[in-house]
Amino acid sequence: VYSLLYAPTLALVNSLMLQHLTNPEAQAGGIRVWGTIGWIVAGWLLTIWRRLRKSEADYSDSLLLAGIASLVMGASSFLLPHTPPAKTGAEPWAFIEAFKMLKDPNFLVFIIISFLVTTELQFYYVPTAQFLEDIGVRNRNVPAVMTVAQIAEIIGMAVLLPLLLTRLGYRWALVIGVIAWPLRYVAFALMKPLWLVISSLPLHGLGYTFFFFVGQVYVGKVAPPDIQASAQALIAVVTLGLGNFLGTQFTGIIMDIFRDAEGRFRWRPIFLVPCLLTVACAIGFLLFFRG
Repeated sequence: VYSLLYAPTLALVNSLMLQHLTNPEAQAGGIRVWGTIGWIVAGWLLTIWRRLRKSEADYSDSLLLAGIASLVMGASSFLLPHTPPAKTGAEPWAFIEAFKMLKDPNFLVFIIISFLVTTELQFYYVPTAQFLEDIGVRNRNVPAVMTVAQIAEIIGMAVLLPLLLTRLGYRWALVIGVIAWPLRYVAFALMKPLWLVISSLPLHGLGYTFFFFVGQVYVGKVAPPDIQASAQALIAVVTLGLGNFLGTQFTGIIMDIFRDAEGRFRWRPIFLVPCLLTVACAIGFLLFFRG
């Protein structure tokens, strides 16, 4: 029930933001970056909380802090700018109209690659915490260490995105995003030295900025005004819905395949799987997406 109520907000927030911006390519990054800052604050709060309690994770603490933050977020929604639904010219079957956008070959390629990349992104979200612990990072320090990726995301959104998007265009900005992930998986597959693995975490932030966020701005740019929210919902269903779900299952299967008799994971082959698949996505995107 919680997920059904919360999931639509992920698409609505992009639609709301894009309706109030006059120059999305230049302005969107400066707004979206605050979501990344929030992610960093959450990671550091969790680490500080665990250090003050002088305990390792029991995972209930993250649920408690998330519950409190959710109440604050819900209350703060009343401060959003007034954006009434359109009374005229609105498309009653907007979601079906959004599917018609798939007739455009560029948009179809974008949707397919977005889905495939999202499935491989779960190889970061699902095993990275356990992986970092296995190669020497203390359990209670993992949330803070993983915020290195979001720090890079801030630099990407606030500095690099406005600079590069207006000069390179959507195609090359999206390509940068796709290429960042196989580079990170290569560093993960090497497994050592530890500094190399941790220094590869920023590639996740850059990849997220230049593919997923630029992709959301791209959808807002090419979608007709009366189906903006539904177009954002379509990309959310494909990535956050199907991509996340199927990618998580796939990640679990691969992790089970490369687990030894003692239950330890063989990390190198686990990370080589998404590395090869994201390289294929990058090549496919370069060949078939013209923007």
